[in-house]
Amino acid sequence: MIELRARLARTCWPEPAPAPGWAQGVPLEVVQHLCRYWAEEYEWRAAEQRLNAGPQYLINVNGLQVHVLHAPSPHPDALPLVLTHGWPGSVLELVDLVGPLTNPVRHGGTPADAFDVVIPSLPGYGFSAKPTTPGWGIERIAGAWAELMAGLGYTRYGATGSDWGTSISSVLAAMDVEHVAGIHLVPPLAGPDPTRVSDHTDAERVALAQLRERGRSSSAYSEMHRTAPQTLGYALVDSPAGLCVWMGEKLLAWSDPALAQPGDGLGGLSRDQILDQVTLYWVTGTAASSARLYAESIDRVIAWITGARTDTVSVPVGASIFPLEVPRPSRRWAARRYPDIRYWIEHDRGGHFPALEVPELLVKDLRNFFRLLR
Repeated sequence: MIELRARLARTCWPEPAPAPGWAQGVPLEVVQHLCRYWAEEYEWRAAEQRLNAGPQYLINVNGLQVHVLHAPSPHPDALPLVLTHGWPGSVLELVDLVGPLTNPVRHGGTPADAFDVVIPSLPGYGFSAKPTTPGWGIERIAGAWAELMAGLGYTRYGATGSDWGTSISSVLAAMDVEHVAGIHLVPPLAGPDPTRVSDHTDAERVALAQLRERGRSSSAYSEMHRTAPQTLGYALVDSPAGLCVWMGEKLLAWSDPALAQPGDGLGGLSRDQILDQVTLYWVTGTAASSARLYAESIDRVIAWITGARTDTVSVPVGASIFPLEVPRPSRRWAARRYPDIRYWIEHDRGGHFPALEVPELLVKDLRNFFRLLR
């Protein structure tokens, strides 16, 4: 952390943008405030302690060493559950769910709600190894997860995830249908029927408009990851301030500002929650390797989001829809891909990071959905 602070102190800052607010990106004062806090007050050791509270392993699966947090429940009939994060997330996005999921009695639930929790770091993310050859897209990752769960001795399990985790959980369910009891998605990725373009509800029209606006104004990061992750990586692996703003922009913009904590003034996440994610990417040097997943798989994900592809997933599905999330499919769109939807809920608060923003809602949804399948 000494070197990190020294690098932050030597940051060469650009001038403020001539356009007001966020019109041309994160305002200078916001980034400087966050980096100053990172250098002077943020405590990485606190994040380490949260991560080290559960058992962790490095396991070779599908030819790659994967970092896995594996926390069995004290309750004998717990349902195994693999949780998958995305970008710009990590195991630190999900680690605080371990207690409520593994030991629900201490967190307002009953023994019947218990899970054995498995949280792998995606290849190229966190403490997992960085792939050195192409091909580590969502299909190969799903195959690795199936191998991982079998290696842990689980013959029936659930899966859940957000961001990349929704796609990986869906592919896993289609690939390992004999063992996957059901999947919970935040949200399911599905689009409208292209043959019924005039048959949209008001809520669907709003969701489509927001998706188009996101693509128009806020998708440059995805295109950069898809087309030139190596080029981008040189800057982000070298500059902590650059990494902080590249990731921090999405951690801020995709969270629910109504959940802002007093004193932070940055958005729906606290400064510590933002910097936990950024610091993990920094200390592991994974800015380039994590971005490569877009080059492998984002085209397929976009086809699901737009409705151009409807690869069917037959296992039972639960879905949590948060109001600040984009995309935000309707249930009938989702049913084109997921014909066995058992649980669907649309919340009134929360954004792209519910495990950090509204963990109590996410835990409740996981309990409610998987209770139907036990």
